[in-house]
Amino acid sequence: MDVIDVVVIGAGQAGLSSAYFLRRSGLGFVVLDHNEGPGGAWRHRWPSLTLGRAHRVHDLPGMPLGEPDTTRPSAEVVAEYFGAYEREFGLDVRRPVHVHRVAEGGGGRLRVESDAGTWEARGLINATGTWDRPFWPYYPGRETFRGRQLHTAGYRSKEEFAGEHVVVVGGGASAVQLLLEIAEVATTTWVTRREPVFREGPFDESAGRASVALVEDRVRRGLPPASVVSVTGLALTPEVRAGIEAGILRRLPMFDRVTPYGVAWADGREIAADAILWATGFRPALDHLAPLGLRAPGGGIRVEGTRVVDDPRVHLVGYGPSASTIGANRAGRAAVRELRALLAPVRSAPAPARGVSALA
Repeated sequence: MDVIDVVVIGAGQAGLSSAYFLRRSGLGFVVLDHNEGPGGAWRHRWPSLTLGRAHRVHDLPGMPLGEPDTTRPSAEVVAEYFGAYEREFGLDVRRPVHVHRVAEGGGGRLRVESDAGTWEARGLINATGTWDRPFWPYYPGRETFRGRQLHTAGYRSKEEFAGEHVVVVGGGASAVQLLLEIAEVATTTWVTRREPVFREGPFDESAGRASVALVEDRVRRGLPPASVVSVTGLALTPEVRAGIEAGILRRLPMFDRVTPYGVAWADGREIAADAILWATGFRPALDHLAPLGLRAPGGGIRVEGTRVVDDPRVHLVGYGPSASTIGANRAGRAAVRELRALLAPVRSAPAPARGVSALA
């Protein structure tokens, strides 16, 4: 078992940003990542999502992305960028490492258990994101459907739906992107729980601050973070406008049940389908933190900035208001600043006899 100042779980944008500032802080740390290689959740994006069609990838601190080819798959570009970043700053990223649980350890430390060993840490930065927890809402009859059901996490290309009728469920940006793409080779039906709100004009700094404030208020009260679209709306790009005019983005209210051959509403309307694509989002991947008992009655974790209110040793980055590429950078800096202040009083103690780089 290794004893170290800080363990970072996850090596996406938020995890690498945290590691960068930890490197400069003097704290001993290690980054544990369950992926086979660099890139975080980006490495799992579908091949047709080119960099030019993806949400902007914000520069990591200290090393800009530059001017990459926007026609290349975002999964490839970001994986290469993150890998180069890890090498440039000598970040200690161990992979693939699957963290099973985080619990109380000895001497007021946290015990981080994984399939690659156990660490005891004074502080924890959790940057596990959401990609590993796709959300599948249940509707009556879903298990009876004889066609294909998949989540956006499993989507690869429009060609697999050629000539079919596809029901796309969800009101987020991914649902809109995939509807427009699949409609090139198939017929589609779009269903959402709420009427989509399309936002015209630029998403300026003032609008961004207002959106972040709404999410911050939720996590401060211990509620699950809201989806990005619920506070920002859907961007009305020329491509989206064309989709609306072509009838591709004509939304129907949520169906009441799934049948063996499609979906049905309470008023008797039915639509036959060959496939149902659940573009229903993701939930924070936090199950490994369950032994710490951090959940609030509202179902979320109470967070101030990045710090867990009920346990200041734990910081959540890429969670709630920092679940964006630019927000992740700021969160990494803030988390390290607070952990350094928390751990500073004990760093003047004599070093342990064991030959480890961090203090015991």
